[in-house]
Order: sequence, then structure tokens, then C-alpha cells
Amino acid sequence: MKKIGLFFGSFNPIHVGHLIIAEHMAEHTDLDKVWIVVSPQNPFKKKSTLANDYDRLHLVKLAIGDNTKLEASDIEFNLPKPSYTIDTLTYLKEKFPHHEFALIMGGDNLATFHKWKNYEKILEHHDLYVYNRPEYDLGEFANHQRVHLAEAPLLSISASFIRKQLKSQKSIRYLVAEKVYKAIMEDNIYKKILL
Repeated sequence: MKKIGLFFGSFNPIHVGHLIIAEHMAEHTDLDKVWIVVSPQNPFKKKSTLANDYDRLHLVKLAIGDNTKLEASDIEFNLPKPSYTIDTLTYLKEKFPHHEFALIMGGDNLATFHKWKNYEKILEHHDLYVYNRPEYDLGEFANHQRVHLAEAPLLSISASFIRKQLKSQKSIRYLVAEKVYKAIMEDNIYKKILL
């Protein structure tokens, strides 16, 4: 049975900070693989600034390249929207009965985890791998037996900062993987939503 870490996000776009976390979790935990799960629509985010689902998935695939420990996933694209984590986990369990699924999240998400739909059920059946965000109190679940804290190296880069750079026609080089940079610049993926 393989243990898969699910790293959910809009990845709008995926940047080197995301890749560092995903690689750290694949290397420094008992996870066999990390799936970078591109969310079509986060219930807490406005859709208007989101690039096309398949464009974002394409950028994740470019960013991963030949890294066999990481995989891009579009598993939520065909699930009802907005996609809630519990529903995705239930679906994955049915589709891949021989895998064990765990969640990868930041400390900020752990602090508000009690607001997630069916959070008790998630904790009952799945491990949480939490990368610490120093400015956040981890909350009541920090010492839960299913919660594993990881000291991943963090960069304070955000996808919204990258979109602002693009909007003001400033360079995003080195904030994203080289192939992602080229694709964004050549395909104008963000041009139509940032104008």
C-alpha cells in the first residue's frame, strides 16, 4: 500500500515555494509520493482571478518535470463544485483502494481545521502533514496523534504577488520554475484575467 500525500491548492500559478514544500514532504516524511492536486474552485476564493483549470494543471506538470516523487492531479476537476476535501478523500478511497491518503497543509489551515466540512471524519481516517507557518498558532489539533509537524523551508512567495508582478509587467523569473516562466510568458495565460 502506497502512502500518498495530497497537496491541495489553486496553484495560480504554481511557484518555487510550493515545489519546495512538496519535495520536502516527499523526502522527509514516510510519504511515498506527493500529488499536487489542482483545485478547480476553492469555496473560500473568488473565481475571477483564477486562470483556466487546465492551464494551471499544465503549469504544475511543467514545474514537476521528471520528478517521480511528485505528480500533478486533476482529480477534483470532475467532482461537484465547490469541492470539499472530505468528498475528494471519499472518492479517492473508492477509486484507489490500495493507497492510503494523507493531507499536506500549512499551519494556518490547521488552526482553522475545525471549520472544515466533516473535519472529525478526516482526522479519524487520514494523517495530516503540517508545514509550520511561524506567524500562526497551530490551534487545538497541533498535538493530535494524526498530525505530523514538518519543518519545511518556507519562502514568503505568494501566487497573488506573482499575479501582481505580471499585471504591472514586472519579472517573475526565479519565482517560478523556468519552464513555468516560459509558458506563462509565451502563452499569456494570465493576460486575459489580469487586464
